[in-house]
Amino acid sequence: MQVNIYQVDAFTTKVFKGNPAAVCPLNAWLSDGLLQQIAEENNLSETAFFVPTEKGFHLRWFTPVEEVDLCGHGALANAFVIFNHLQYAKSEISFTTFSGELIVKKRSWSANGFSKYRA
Repeated sequence: MQVNIYQVDAFTTKVFKGNPAAVCPLNAWLSDGLLQQIAEENNLSETAFFVPTEKGFHLRWFTPVEEVDLCGHGALANAFVIFNHLQYAKSEISFTTFSGELIVKKRSWSANGFSKYRA
């Protein structure tokens, strides 16, 4: 099994600044235990996992010790990966989460990087 992992620094355009999150695109859900082990190994405040759905993506976040219901910088980090590394063609992403639906819209670029995505 191979899981791609992107480390994204949210809210900055500078390396080693901002708020880091790991982003792991998946084709299907792995066990909760394995997701937790991956997050523990990453040892960042949050590791986000997503799978594609008919409407968009199902998104979950894990800290090194537990799953959490919501993570703002993790949601934006996922949008960054989907738009910029997975070449998502639409201008809006719908995430289904345990906290409800999150919509991220791509806007024009701004100097602080992540403000080009609006949740």
